[in-house]
Amino acid sequence: MKAQIIDGKKIAADIRQELEPRVAALTARGSKPGLAVVLVGDDPASLSYVTAKERDCEKIGIGSFDLRLPRETTQEELLALVDRLNNDDQVDGILVQLPLPDHIDADCVLQRIDPAKDVDGFHPLSLGRMLLGLPALLPCTPQGVVEMLQRSGHDPAGKEVVIIGRSNIVGKPLSVLLALKRPGGNATVTVCHSRTRDIARLTAGADIVIAAMGSPEFLTADMIKPGAVVIDVGVNRVEDPQAKRGYRLVGDAAYQDLLEKASAITPVPGGVGPMTRTMLLHNTVCAAEARRATGTS
Repeated sequence: MKAQIIDGKKIAADIRQELEPRVAALTARGSKPGLAVVLVGDDPASLSYVTAKERDCEKIGIGSFDLRLPRETTQEELLALVDRLNNDDQVDGILVQLPLPDHIDADCVLQRIDPAKDVDGFHPLSLGRMLLGLPALLPCTPQGVVEMLQRSGHDPAGKEVVIIGRSNIVGKPLSVLLALKRPGGNATVTVCHSRTRDIARLTAGADIVIAAMGSPEFLTADMIKPGAVVIDVGVNRVEDPQAKRGYRLVGDAAYQDLLEKASAITPVPGGVGPMTRTMLLHNTVCAAEARRATGTS
């Protein structure tokens, strides 16, 4: 029997539908949520991603502030813009699209964002509160993965989970969320990386395997046990002369290979990607509600 396809588009649409009345309630009180998206340079992938985020905002009534800066923008100019957005009452969430040009210190910029408006969940204060299990704006992709697992009937509680990849954006924060004593957590988590010996031995014993290392089709069927759940975070371009654009998108998991052995799997595209964008909207709404409740706007 083929694996269940975990439809990220459908789950994301359900979450957006849940957000709509919350956005409407804020807007009716004269407090329409607002998301500022800052893009430095003209990286095609970033441009496409930012445009998609703006469409998402429009669909559920969130105000979108599109701030596109030339690649030559200095770090000081970018920091000054972040400061202005921190003090703008119309802005509830600030997203600085990564990667930034090499001459800009991304960590410095991300740490300049007001934690109350840190809808990407990358600020050290946000990450620290997450680690302690305190209320915080959570990183979008890890939060999206947890939502996918819960809403598709694969609660991680009590499960053995292996994450391949230890990035600050996905692997590390996801390992924390899955291990925390909270809904969507309570799993036993192993994190693999480039120095891990015999990754296949570890993934073969896991109930849930999450591939997030940026290596095309790294995870193959012989690396998982029958009935494992596979969450594929990777998005990689692979040259394909037969494709219209000369390339095709593949994940970090060998999708076709795994369909016959996994009990459930996410596709690429259409899996984790839509969830990441939707959790950004979720965080913006949460930030807006929190700021109104505390009277900070």
